Amino acid sequence: MLYTYSVSIYQSDLETFLSLLTKQDEVLLIQDGVLAVLEDNPLLKFCLKQQIPIYALIDDVVARGLKDQASHHITLVNYGDFVDLTVKHPQQMHWGV
Repeated sequence: MLYTYSVSIYQSDLETFLSLLTKQDEVLLIQDGVLAVLEDNPLLKFCLKQQIPIYALIDDVVARGLKDQASHHITLVNYGDFVDLTVKHPQQMHWGV
């Protein structure tokens, strides 16, 4: 399943979100969710430990001035890649709470 994450990890129920993830899932950070591109945050740590791929929409990363600070463990993607991820994963969940 593809999870799109659009809120700051500090303004959402991150613990519940992490409890939903499995090794077959992928996470795409969008909007304020891209704040999780910074090293040593709980979402990134969890995904790395569980070997869950994590992506971030490059336009949102750049808009927030985080491109040079983004972890090298996160794959920055464009809108075309976003579409490819949605095609790859027929089941998707948006996390914006």
